[in-house]
Amino acid sequence: MRILRTPEERFAGLPGFPYEPRYAEVPDGLRMAYAEAGPADGEPVVLLHGEPSWSFLYRDVMRELAAVGLRAIAVDLVGFGRSDKPADPGDHTYARHVEWTRSLLYDALGLTGVTMVGQDWGGLIGLRLAAEHPDRIARIVAANTGLPTGDIPMPEVWHRFKDAVVNAPALDIARFVQSGCVTELPPEVLAAYDAPFPDETYKAGPRAMPPLVPATPDDPAAPANRAAWQILTTLDRPFLVAFSDSDPITGGMAPILRRSMPGAAGRAHPVIKGAGHFLQEDAGAELGRHIAAFVTST
Repeated sequence: MRILRTPEERFAGLPGFPYEPRYAEVPDGLRMAYAEAGPADGEPVVLLHGEPSWSFLYRDVMRELAAVGLRAIAVDLVGFGRSDKPADPGDHTYARHVEWTRSLLYDALGLTGVTMVGQDWGGLIGLRLAAEHPDRIARIVAANTGLPTGDIPMPEVWHRFKDAVVNAPALDIARFVQSGCVTELPPEVLAAYDAPFPDETYKAGPRAMPPLVPATPDDPAAPANRAAWQILTTLDRPFLVAFSDSDPITGGMAPILRRSMPGAAGRAHPVIKGAGHFLQEDAGAELGRHIAAFVTST
């Protein structure tokens, strides 16, 4: 496995993201990065991003969680942010991403009593980790995400996105993030999303992820996701569905999660208005307050 590591100077002057990077070794000789805010002895809230963003996405959420004494831990998935980047798209599999993230959270950091927050691919990974290690989990927050098994067709907009990523001669990471937002992002924020990728050789992770989503029933990851659904739909952990009102990709999952998860029953689930797929950018502080209230009230 050929591994690339983004030079640290690429991350100079990140707007609103003053957190020092922390690192841990995970399988396959990889180094994963994460950032923390809040007291070290606070209840851990793990924040998992998706495609093609990184922990910078959660900067406003982190501030809200830290303000109420929670320990916010924002992870950079392998291939993204400050984490190491396998250079071959074939080195990325769904199972490997679950295992790499599991190793960081449970082996390296030894986390228990976790509130698992996932958006986009962060939910595909986080929900698997919650199902497969329920003893580590205190609560779950799903934000514009799901756990596809390939048994229900993906929306056409997702297929268009996948094709655009796979076929693009050069991936414009910042443009993809902007296209998932309702608000117009300032130049310095767009630059922060480009920062992890000095050139095209660093972008194997963003290129690999869309085709790894289980879109057909015979996908290699489908059996594990079906097994996770069986566990999650019997798991009695508080579950918050915090979706935006303007995400054509995952919006249809919100009512399914509210209906299916035992810990979601009888709970008021926010619908965050005026926010797109990347609701952390459009309404990060609001999302952070919803998560904080959920954790402190349960």
